[in-house]
Amino acid sequence: MTPGLDLALLVGAAVLLVAVGAVRLSTRLGVPSLLVYLALGVAIGEAGLGIDFDDADLTRTLGFCALIVIIAEGGLTARWSTLRPVLGLSAALATVGVVVSIVVVGVAVHLLLGLDWRLALLYGAVLSSTDAAAVFATLRRLRLPPRLVATLEAESGMNDAPVVLLVVLLSRHGAGHPWWYEVLLVGYELTLGAAVGAVAGVAGRWALRRAALPSAGLYPIAVVGFTVLAYAAGAVLHASGFLAVYVAGVLLGNARLPHRRAILGFADGLAWLAQIGLFVLLGLLASPGRLDAAVVPAVVTGLALVLAARPLSVAVSALPFAVGPREQAFLSWAGLRGAVPIVLATIPLSERVPGADRLFDAVFVLVVIFTLVQTTTLAPVARRLGVTAPAEAAEVHVETAPLERMRADLLQLEVPAGSRLAGVHVDELRLPQGAVVTLVLRDGVGFVPGPDTRLKTGDNLLIVATGGARDEAERRLRAVSRRGRLARWFGEYGDDRDG
Repeated sequence: MTPGLDLALLVGAAVLLVAVGAVRLSTRLGVPSLLVYLALGVAIGEAGLGIDFDDADLTRTLGFCALIVIIAEGGLTARWSTLRPVLGLSAALATVGVVVSIVVVGVAVHLLLGLDWRLALLYGAVLSSTDAAAVFATLRRLRLPPRLVATLEAESGMNDAPVVLLVVLLSRHGAGHPWWYEVLLVGYELTLGAAVGAVAGVAGRWALRRAALPSAGLYPIAVVGFTVLAYAAGAVLHASGFLAVYVAGVLLGNARLPHRRAILGFADGLAWLAQIGLFVLLGLLASPGRLDAAVVPAVVTGLALVLAARPLSVAVSALPFAVGPREQAFLSWAGLRGAVPIVLATIPLSERVPGADRLFDAVFVLVVIFTLVQTTTLAPVARRLGVTAPAEAAEVHVETAPLERMRADLLQLEVPAGSRLAGVHVDELRLPQGAVVTLVLRDGVGFVPGPDTRLKTGDNLLIVATGGARDEAERRLRAVSRRGRLARWFGEYGDDRDG
């Protein structure tokens, strides 16, 4: 290996380890980790270690790759049971809300900053997309109603698709086509992207449920491969690859796949790596010497976005849905911006749009300022608005591994705190014929349970089930975990809230 490559690996590994350690520090201090990553990028850039990096095209390409992974992880971890009721509202926010936000910010920037209409609308388009990484990382630490969290997560997963198309069209000045043609083009790309994602997700679910791969580590790789395939197929067909990724991720994440927990853990790790690399790269691209001049445009644009564009886009999008004023107020304040607007700002930069460098600087400063303000105030705002939710017992998660030769599956689960499995005897589980508890691991000691063995919190269970009994066994375990041994009497049959 060459000395230059060795040095690059040394710097890259050091930055990665510092970034991983910074997550704990940022959590303690209440500072969003994305700001730490951006600061790392600036620190190793031209104003710090002296690394000169100004390749907007490469940043755009790597940024899109990172967004694929981040959006895929968001889809994989989205619960269909909570996503389904808010799908209409989220779709409205990701489409109608985006258009309203673009228009309001564009008009404000044109009037207040004196920018021409094309550049003003680019400001609105770049900033109209909420950031999936920021939303996922921030909201999952708060106690909020599942409906609000699902709405914001689904919106952030879906709105990248139309926004990317609109930013590209504005950067290329529409290629001379009439407005109605552009509207039809965006509709076509979104519709086809959703269809491509659905095909990829269904195909992946069918294949992975029937394939007995020789290693458990291959299942997470295959799942990520199917989401990337969805993006690539969509891009080749001139459809929205980002929407295809999200749809495929939702379908795969809500399927009863073998080693599901390992799949989600792998996707979570990849998403963290993508976030770290993306934010550091964006910080590296920034020029600190130019950022002072961008503070005033960033603050003006940010105020127009937060105080006018976002509330109005939420109000318009929520008209057909039963969303109360308190929920609308929180949705307005929780429209977090992060890496996505900065990545989108590289599109006009790479297309050499006049004023694109000032746009990039303003968006960079805006993201830093408003991310710090919004993320640190989300919990107090939620409490003030009365939209917090009480803590809930953790849902029981059943891990599945195929036993090909036996035509059976090995189920593994841990009895979580608050689960009503605790205190239940093994024979009271009433598992279907073909499913049996074969081993209990308690306090590091494994033993074969008898019918009168009473389960305790923290127990790990191994259950062998035939292919025909597996799904029914999973449902019964979830039902008992939620309502206890009399779950059926209470009308609880263990429908999968994760899928």
